[in-house]
Amino acid sequence: MSAYELRKSALVAAATTTGKREIEYPRKADGKPKYPSEIYGENVFTLKTMAKALPKPIFASFLKQRRGRQNLDKTTADSIAHAVRVWAMDRGATHYTHWFQPQTGTTAEKHDAFLSLLSNFTPGGEEVTPIDLFSGSQLLQSEPDASSFPSGGMRTTFEARGYTIWDTSSSMYVQRGPNGTAILYIPSVFIS
Repeated sequence: MSAYELRKSALVAAATTTGKREIEYPRKADGKPKYPSEIYGENVFTLKTMAKALPKPIFASFLKQRRGRQNLDKTTADSIAHAVRVWAMDRGATHYTHWFQPQTGTTAEKHDAFLSLLSNFTPGGEEVTPIDLFSGSQLLQSEPDASSFPSGGMRTTFEARGYTIWDTSSSMYVQRGPNGTAILYIPSVFIS
């Protein structure tokens, strides 16, 4: 088939589709659809999932923090961040978001990528190395632009500051977008 015929058949196929996407249901190895009870919660980083992914002392430290008995230390936060990044990327996530509800009647999100670029200066010039990173400090806190949130007229726009902090009482989860992308959602509280 020539390039012209290939393009023509692609245009004809595009023009004759209804624009509706087929819903892809999860399937078992034998091709049969999975039952809802088999897929329920599979994209949620539950306490059970966290316990499997973390060393026992780190998980115990997290549980103490969650019960209000101690603050979350850097080592524990870094370990949880690493475990949830690996778990989320195994499910196709490339980005994460601190998801919060800023009293506007809707939700808000601050998206960042797991991908970081490290610069190495060598005698031959600069080398850029891509690496997947997600630290405990990135898990715990983010700084979205707070200028669009209500302030009651108490400050000018350029002074707007807002912080999101991970709500450790809520489970993180991966959500797929309409185009197949996956994002790690970190339930957060918003402080302005």
